[in-house]
Amino acid sequence: MSSWEQRTDYLVEVAQRCLRGHQSFDLCRSHLVAASQISKGTIYNHFTTEADLVVAVACAQYQDWLTSAERDQLQYSDPFECYLFHHCQRLHDVLAQKRFVIERMMPNQELLLQASDVYRDKFNDLLEQYCRWNQSTILAVGERPGFDRGELLKNYIRGTMINSDDGAKACDDVQTYYQFSYALSQLMGHSDKRIPTIQKFTDWLSQLHEQAAMSAA
Repeated sequence: MSSWEQRTDYLVEVAQRCLRGHQSFDLCRSHLVAASQISKGTIYNHFTTEADLVVAVACAQYQDWLTSAERDQLQYSDPFECYLFHHCQRLHDVLAQKRFVIERMMPNQELLLQASDVYRDKFNDLLEQYCRWNQSTILAVGERPGFDRGELLKNYIRGTMINSDDGAKACDDVQTYYQFSYALSQLMGHSDKRIPTIQKFTDWLSQLHEQAAMSAA
């Protein structure tokens, strides 16, 4: 990785930290100067428009989701559980880490048109990969005719992320993930399948908290 790419990644990480707990993308390139201790000129070279910064943050988030998806496929042999726990993990990240919910901003065609080619192309590629993973996982669970399940699920997940963030829900409430998974199973058309038990979600949360404690130590 070049020093340019490393600096871009660092600036995106700083931007993500600055956005924690925010319900709107109220961060501008100029705000990164004090937060990153990098000159305004250098920052503007990396992000030539304000749209570049938004899209760069979105790219980092989608890349994280893809990395998590690969890890989840190794951990869960059942595609149904893999899909549920993947999106529960996303919800937990929003609530526990106060991550900015990028779905508030992206995908956004108008914003993409304002971005530089390099960021626009990268985002479109990551978006396509992530949509493909979701769709293939849904199909692996079992296709149900009659509705566009992928679209229904995508819209519901987006709404849940935003509403849960707005409502400042507790990250350790097992019922939040249990009910979320129940709704996902219904939208997938698989009400016949049993979602993970309350105890399994409790154990999952405990494991996440242990991992967080170890990382902080």
